[in-house]
Amino acid sequence: MDLMDFGTVQEGKMRLVQEMVPGKQVTLAHIIASPDEIIYQKLGLNPNVDYQQAAIGILSMTPSEISVIAGDIAIKTSKVEMGFIDRFSGTLIFTGRISNVQAAVSSILTYLKNHLGFTICEITRT
Repeated sequence: MDLMDFGTVQEGKMRLVQEMVPGKQVTLAHIIASPDEIIYQKLGLNPNVDYQQAAIGILSMTPSEISVIAGDIAIKTSKVEMGFIDRFSGTLIFTGRISNVQAAVSSILTYLKNHLGFTICEITRT
């Protein structure tokens, strides 16, 4: 088989169209417990926190717009502060006490899996 068997050939030039269709999935669900102050500063998060009892929750999901819904679930589930929601990349970052961040991440994953049919990853923690 030759590459010319794929795509459209016009005037000796081959044109390939590649398309990525992401599934409904959460590819990262991570909790950073008791992060160092510099991480907050570098991420532009609220520096007025008790770092010893605080945590940062980080999620990455597709389709990317689901990050808005996940942020809403996080806030309604537990006392967390939104750090960053990117509806274009599917990234969600929020902060709070370790137990609140854990509850929010768990709630997001449960909702996305059970109600929206997402494939989810396990929660990791450092």
